[in-house]
Amino acid sequence: MRIVLVGPPGAGKGTQAAYLAKNLSIPHISTGDLFRANISQGTDLGKRARAFMDAGQLVPDEVTIGMAKDRMAQPDAVGGFLLDGFPRNVGQAEALDAMLRDEGVALDAVLDLEVPEDEVVKRIAGRRICRNDSAHVFHVTYNPPKTEGVCDVCGGELYQRDDDSEETVRTRLEVYHTQTEPIIDYYRTQGLVVTISALGKVTEVTDRAMEALEKSEG
Repeated sequence: MRIVLVGPPGAGKGTQAAYLAKNLSIPHISTGDLFRANISQGTDLGKRARAFMDAGQLVPDEVTIGMAKDRMAQPDAVGGFLLDGFPRNVGQAEALDAMLRDEGVALDAVLDLEVPEDEVVKRIAGRRICRNDSAHVFHVTYNPPKTEGVCDVCGGELYQRDDDSEETVRTRLEVYHTQTEPIIDYYRTQGLVVTISALGKVTEVTDRAMEALEKSEG
């Protein structure tokens, strides 16, 4: 299957993408991984992306699209893929459609993870990270440490990242509504959108997604 995964920040896209890609035996292609791989490998696209990033500017769509095109042409993605973070706007969605048409294939589904805005804020703003090891992540509501402000694993100080403040989260949501959400309407006109609730346990959401994708395929 060829799937695009969309949803607001805090919807759990990265987690669900990993589970779904494994269940469907297709590669998980994320924008973050594309950028990291191209920059670390010193590709022409990576160098161009790095120049914009170092200058504090947004990487142009053409660079992101080029990276995605190269990745989707690799052998493991010929039979299908799950895109996470791309396309990010209608222009990128149109470019993706054109790329797939050139290959004589098309998307099978656009999986829309739906989460209420207040829940998004609660999920992200409640995160606390260990200063000693950023892999130690807690949540004031869903996974609180035994002692407030102290990492259960190493005893390090827990803190809230600037990116996780409520003000920043609401700004990120506004960007999502303005730039990315319109692709849902774009794909809905093609009959590709499958919307599911992203509330509940990770496994529950995955099962919900698999069932919805199977129905859309049928």
